[in-house]
Formats: sequence, structure tokens, C-alpha cells
Amino acid sequence: MDQEIKPKKSTSLTEQAYMALREKVITCELAPGSDVSEPELAEQLAMSKTPVREAMSRLCLEGLMEAFPRRGYRVTPVTVKDMNDLFAVRAILEGAAAALAATHINAEELSVLEELAEAEYVMGEGMSTKGFVARNQMFHAAIAQGSKNPRLHALIMRHLEEGTRFLYMGTRARDVNFETNSDHQKIVDTLRARNAERAREQMAQHIENTRQGLLQALISQTEMNVSF
Repeated sequence: MDQEIKPKKSTSLTEQAYMALREKVITCELAPGSDVSEPELAEQLAMSKTPVREAMSRLCLEGLMEAFPRRGYRVTPVTVKDMNDLFAVRAILEGAAAALAATHINAEELSVLEELAEAEYVMGEGMSTKGFVARNQMFHAAIAQGSKNPRLHALIMRHLEEGTRFLYMGTRARDVNFETNSDHQKIVDTLRARNAERAREQMAQHIENTRQGLLQALISQTEMNVSF
């Protein structure tokens, strides 16, 4: 007797609201520090307030939103300390991953990295910016994968995810095409040369370059609601 094929369960309205609102926060369409309300967001998403409320509660648990009784919600502001702390940890973890990858990464993986290193975007153009951010994340993730250390890879992926909002803010504030591509290409060349310590140094320096550039851009753009 043929087994009955059950239709796939559709994504719940709460999940749809969560994914839509999370993307708005991560891409800074909902700016850090901005106030939002359930009715406003429900209207934007063409949904009732219940799934939006549940989605907002989930975002609060993730630290992307803050709830204020009888006042509504606020997108969690970005602080310079949070940024500095995150990039300091990334430099340590990804430096170690790059050193390991110099020994363990294979030729096919290096070819993928070479392609990912050439990502570009147009400032103010949403789709190209999303593509650039995605390829940047894939570049760093591929090196973490190339370390052949699953625990290290998992830690790096978590911190990359947390830092996505910073990267979107940086691409909106200034053109990072040249410096990102230049740093990425240097890292690829060093991995091809199998120079572990140089790969560690270059990755750490690349992350520091990104931090410094982002810090300067954010300080100069007070409308981003950056806190010290």
C-alpha cells in the first residue's frame, strides 16, 4: 500500500513575522535605537498584532529588540564597547582558524575563496549590499571550515552572525570594497603559500582594519544612535 504523502507544513505567521523583522533589524532598515510599535509593524507586514508580538518577543530574547511596558519596543542600540568586544574575539578565533587552514585547506576550497574574495557592492543599493555582505560572511565561514576544527568553526559562525548588523552599518556608512577585497586577496595568497603564522597575522589585521574603519564611520554618523 502506497504511503500517504502529507503536504509540507507552511511556515507559521509568527515565523514569517520573525524572519521579516529580523532581516529589517540586521540590515538596519530598522535603525539601531529606533522606537517601533506592534500596530506599526503589523501594518507594514500586513499581519495581525499577535504574530508580530510573538516575533518581537523572540527578537528581545536574542538581544536585537528591547521591550518597554506600555511604551512599545526599541531596536537595541549599537554600543562601541559591544563592537570592540566582538571584534577582539573574532580576531583571536579567526586568526587561529586561518593558521589551521593554511595547513589543512585543500585546492578546491582555495579556489572557492579566490572567487569569494572578489565581492563588490554599490553604496545605497540594497540588493548588491546584501550580496556583498553574504559573500563576505561566506569567505570568513569558508576559512573557518578549512581549519577542519568543527568546534572552532561553530564558535566563529556564531560570532559572524552576531556581527552581521555591524557589517551592514559599515557598508552604508562608507565604501569598503577596495580594502575588503585587498585584505581578502592577501589572505588567500598566504593560505596558498601555506604560511600559517602569516595567515594568522593577516586575518587578525583584516579584522582590526574593519573595526577601525567601522568605528570611525559610526562616530561620524551620530544618527546611527551609537552609544559609548
